[in-house]
Amino acid sequence: MRFTMKILLHLLTVILFIAGTVLAGDYVRPPPRKTLHFPWDPKSSSQPQQVHISLAGDKHMRVTWITNDGSSPSIVEYGTSPGKYSAISQGESTKYSYVLYSSGKIHHTVIGPLQDNTTYFYRCGGEGLEFQLKTPPSKFPVTFAVAGDLGQTGWTKSTLDHIDQCKYDVHLLPGDLSYADCFQHRWDSFGQLVQPLASSRPWMVTQGNHEKEKILFLEDGFVSYNSRWKMPFAESGSTSNLYYSFDVAGVHIIMLGSYAPYDEHSDQYSWLKADLLKVDRKRTPWLVVLFHVPWYNSNRAHQGEGDDMMASMEPLLYAAGADLVFTGHVHAYERTKRVYNGKSDPCGAVHITIGDGGNREGLAHRYKQPPPEWSVFREASFGHGELKMVNSTHAFWSWHRNDDDESVRSDQVWITSLIGSGCNTRGYFKKGSLASLGGGLGTGFLLILAGYLSLQAFHKRKNSYFALILETVCAAVLTWVMGQRYMQTSKIMPAGVVAGISVVMTGFYLYKIASGGNHFPSKAE
Repeated sequence: MRFTMKILLHLLTVILFIAGTVLAGDYVRPPPRKTLHFPWDPKSSSQPQQVHISLAGDKHMRVTWITNDGSSPSIVEYGTSPGKYSAISQGESTKYSYVLYSSGKIHHTVIGPLQDNTTYFYRCGGEGLEFQLKTPPSKFPVTFAVAGDLGQTGWTKSTLDHIDQCKYDVHLLPGDLSYADCFQHRWDSFGQLVQPLASSRPWMVTQGNHEKEKILFLEDGFVSYNSRWKMPFAESGSTSNLYYSFDVAGVHIIMLGSYAPYDEHSDQYSWLKADLLKVDRKRTPWLVVLFHVPWYNSNRAHQGEGDDMMASMEPLLYAAGADLVFTGHVHAYERTKRVYNGKSDPCGAVHITIGDGGNREGLAHRYKQPPPEWSVFREASFGHGELKMVNSTHAFWSWHRNDDDESVRSDQVWITSLIGSGCNTRGYFKKGSLASLGGGLGTGFLLILAGYLSLQAFHKRKNSYFALILETVCAAVLTWVMGQRYMQTSKIMPAGVVAGISVVMTGFYLYKIASGGNHFPSKAE
């Protein structure tokens, strides 16, 4: 029965794929490709396999690999010349069981401090092949490869081959890695598939729905993912491998968890708020965010699934001036204008859905018509993206379609950082919150109190009626101005100018009154 259902589901997927191709327009997409399998290398049980690296704090890398030999040491030897290892680091190891599957020994070893923009040669476990990695630069320019929902099909291999041809420093992956879906040997196969790339450049990933693998009463979620793909969560003050942040050159990157609690009372929300407050936009002028489920999606697939997370966290990202948001989940590509709260906003983030890495489930062809005003480009094709941060103000984004075995640049745009745009990039308070309103009222009240005390101290005449009227007017004006300052975070510059003018003019009149330069009637005699 189960086998029959799988066959029917596969046939339905093929039918929908063909129908979607007819509706796609002029570009005729090639057919799906078969799922690949990359078995363990049987040469040696202590031979390091599934090697991949990730950033692990300032000037450090984490090297991860798996062996079938439980006695293999978790050491990494490394240096800047082939075969000559000037340093050695000792790490830790773990393993896990999942139903009837038992993993090999999973090693995690942090190496460093490392020089920026430098090639290192390294060996894992004291034997086996030599690998080489390149550390990211500390200054612009810096280039990121971006691809989500990879899986392990012929199209995945095509995507990885195209990524390998571009000169990138870090790979960003917004969830759905192996598509193991509880079949743990697929995790091993995926590790073998990506090793040539993932062992040479850091792969920074976050979880998708296919990483959950939770079985009621049997297995907790994310066991395989957390064991195999350890990210720098502790280094960024997070308590969970499902969300963390890191810096590359002048870019602060935040990886959020679509499948970790995200409401305003959650640990993830509190961590995000604290992390954003620590961002120094002079040191990292770009703010980039990744998570799995898109908030802005004009494809008919997965409609509305990100709405709750968006309602909770989008105001935080908006207040902090996030520049770019990358997501996956929808098996297609889409780029938006700068958006916030469901509509175009020059101070919002550009959202890019890039869940088209090559997964076995196929592409999501059906889009809502007509497209929303915020949708700039959308296409259901496999591919990858490249993000080059040229300097502190300009970045070049391009999306490359897998056209047969060629990488074809199909969408491109220059993006300007929100730094210097007049938009808020300091993340004070959540727009429209009681905290923002209280901040505005409180600031206005303190300004008025200071003015009133100054007036009483210097004004010798007893025109108390005028003082009362003046203070009331000033209180209303300044409280409104400061309220706008906090409530409308996208208009800091205009609000700041108005507030400055108001303070100067009020101070001038207070000075004139106190010095007797202006003569107003005293209280009635």
